[in-house]
Amino acid sequence: MQAKKPRRTAERILEVTLELFNRYGEPNVSTTLISAELNISPGNLYYHYPAKDELINSLYDRYERALDELLQAADGVRNVEDAWLFFHMLFELIWKYRFLYRDLNDLVSTNRRLETRFQFVLKNKSQAVRNLLDGLASGSAIRLAPNEAETIATSMVVVLTYWLSYEYVREPRKALEPESAGASMMRGAFHVLSLLAPYLEDAQREHLRTLAGSYEQA
Repeated sequence: MQAKKPRRTAERILEVTLELFNRYGEPNVSTTLISAELNISPGNLYYHYPAKDELINSLYDRYERALDELLQAADGVRNVEDAWLFFHMLFELIWKYRFLYRDLNDLVSTNRRLETRFQFVLKNKSQAVRNLLDGLASGSAIRLAPNEAETIATSMVVVLTYWLSYEYVREPRKALEPESAGASMMRGAFHVLSLLAPYLEDAQREHLRTLAGSYEQA
């Protein structure tokens, strides 16, 4: 059997940095801590990433690529179960890069590139949610007046963007720990979809309750 090639140092640095950022929050993680965790010299770290912002930007680029791919799935949503799966997958991605959302205001105020790029994230999320609403309407799952869709889409994007901040404030000692991931994502997906409840057809509304109940029991 051919031995696996060792992971490149640059890749290992990003993996460990993401883990530390997620665990402690980006402002609380120094490049010294990252190099110590990797058991490499600070000089080796700086060779690959000369500044902390380059680590942040590299992780953000990975997140944005994965997000752009995932948002395309919104076009195929036709019913509540499709929407539940879509939002759960979206929360899984947000969870994987949760440091971005936990420290979002700090990051965009100190990193010009993120300030600009995250505006595109909000724009793309909003467009994807509007496409999702159109798909639900075409599948006869919801009834929405044209002037209602924009407001609902914006509200859904706000919940998507700040859900983890809410979870963290509500229970700061364990909200962003790995063992809390499943429950946090389930609650987030349910609350996003709950914004549609008044507009769902009766059978679709009942199915949403069933989906939420199944996850709670699990």
